[in-house]
Amino acid sequence: MTADRTAPYTAAEPLPRWWRPLLEAAGREHGPRVSRPAAEASLLYSPDDGARTASVLVLLSERAGGPSVLLQQRAGGLRHHAGEVAFPGGAADPDDADTAATALREAAEELAVDPGSVDVGGTLPPVWIPVSGFAVTTVLGLWRRPHPVTPVAEEEVAASHLVPIEALADPDSRGTVRYPSGRTGPGFRVDGVPLIWGFTAGVLSWLLELGGWARPWNTDRMMRLERY
Repeated sequence: MTADRTAPYTAAEPLPRWWRPLLEAAGREHGPRVSRPAAEASLLYSPDDGARTASVLVLLSERAGGPSVLLQQRAGGLRHHAGEVAFPGGAADPDDADTAATALREAAEELAVDPGSVDVGGTLPPVWIPVSGFAVTTVLGLWRRPHPVTPVAEEEVAASHLVPIEALADPDSRGTVRYPSGRTGPGFRVDGVPLIWGFTAGVLSWLLELGGWARPWNTDRMMRLERY
């Protein structure tokens, strides 16, 4: 795991008890093409593969009852991935200093997340997304000073969702989705949020395992993609 930047906490801002164990577990994920069933939507990527690069921000905050993660819903008029639930993120710009800079910039541009409110703990191994041709790095962030967020460009982002990890870990929220390609991967149904599937669901499943939040669930329960 690479720690691109981490702002120190003060005594008045104690770290959530789940944060360091999560980072330690994420650090053990780096290695040569480790097989991860939780990331079924994609294949782990080697930097030698020469793909285009992108980053997403998994932004976690401590709420009453435990951690929550910030997600966004893409606008319905987009040509690609319309209406889908995703993490803030996007393609790297030449001026971005590193993968964390890409993720923070995109979160600011899409949901007006203040980069100064986020502590970056590190990254997960890049994941190859065949349909888009990107190698996507997941950046783990602790939202130490949460604030209201809103879609900046409504033609791209329709809404934001702060989803409790507990709700995602609920076995009744989990299932398996068959993609248009015929492949299958994890899915989540949470109140007030459209079906979460694809890369986002794969990373969330991965996250639940890393954080020790995962609970046994029925992998035979199929969740239907309504738009396909």
